[in-house]
Amino acid sequence: MTQTTYSHIKQLIENSGVFHSNRNTKQAYQSFDFSNETILITGAAGSIGSELARHLLACEYKKLILIDIAESPLYDLIKEFENEDSNKLECLLININDVDSVEFLFENYKPTLIFHAAAYKHVPLMEVHPYEAVKTNVLATKRLADLAITYKVRKFIFISTDKAVNPISAMGMSKLIAENYIKQLAAKSGTQFAVTRFGNVIGSNGSVLLLFKKQMDAGVSLTITSKTVARYFIDNYKACNLILKIATFDELEGSLFTFNMGEPVKLIDLANYLIDQYGNDNSAKIEITALRPGEKNDEDIISADERLVPTPDKDILLVIQKNDNKRSEIDLSILLSVTPYLSPLEIKNILASYI
Repeated sequence: MTQTTYSHIKQLIENSGVFHSNRNTKQAYQSFDFSNETILITGAAGSIGSELARHLLACEYKKLILIDIAESPLYDLIKEFENEDSNKLECLLININDVDSVEFLFENYKPTLIFHAAAYKHVPLMEVHPYEAVKTNVLATKRLADLAITYKVRKFIFISTDKAVNPISAMGMSKLIAENYIKQLAAKSGTQFAVTRFGNVIGSNGSVLLLFKKQMDAGVSLTITSKTVARYFIDNYKACNLILKIATFDELEGSLFTFNMGEPVKLIDLANYLIDQYGNDNSAKIEITALRPGEKNDEDIISADERLVPTPDKDILLVIQKNDNKRSEIDLSILLSVTPYLSPLEIKNILASYI
């Protein structure tokens, strides 16, 4: 492990808050002016959604609506924010796959700025349940984006993933299809759409860092799928701060953004760092298993037909197509006909047909 890699991992671990106390007060958050905005966050009880909410509570805003289908995490969020102004903040138990509930949400609250963070994100799990990836990651995103146009939402920020680049997994394919649909809508609507695409949020729910910590606490081997497997990492605070910066941009026009995450980190380097810094003794072991279904050894932040363009913020990069060839309009009717009665392989083949 080079000194640069060591320093990068050290900073990521410190910023994750998993082994150290993390920034957790309003004073730590940059204030943005959203004073005229009624803001909706989907997936608000998740890692990104809840951190976005914490940032926004330090900002000026008109109304903040937090929705999630996960009952217990949403309750935890309600308790965390119980001392905030209840006239400006609402937490709602809503399933974005429920058509009536989502239409009620738009009709009743009329959001002007949407951060769409709700999604299924676990690659191996979606390989087994691709129907859920289709339903939530693609079709629910379509519904929200379509309603955003109908109800004249000013800005819609879609949270994507580096798994959408050259995808081989059902999850990655579903997010790429959603990305492309969002960009298609942007070209023909008054709503400003943007996509933010970034890597693993270190220390987030289900992240490898939490897995490693649990394994260390239990005194068992740290499991890694390959000696060379590497991932892009970003801490929650930085990711959400950059998402909010993008939301303040005057013109989005269907823009796709990614973030400066530094070099990919080999998981074996991450594991060795944790053993060295936090291991109770020198007997901690690393066990190499195998890549799980849908996983890649390395991830990319752009595909071969994309390139990066700097923005005024050094940590925000614009992703643009290398050529201006007009894409054919995406017809999601086949995905609308997908049912749970199809096998995972059949559903994944349908997803692949859109890539």
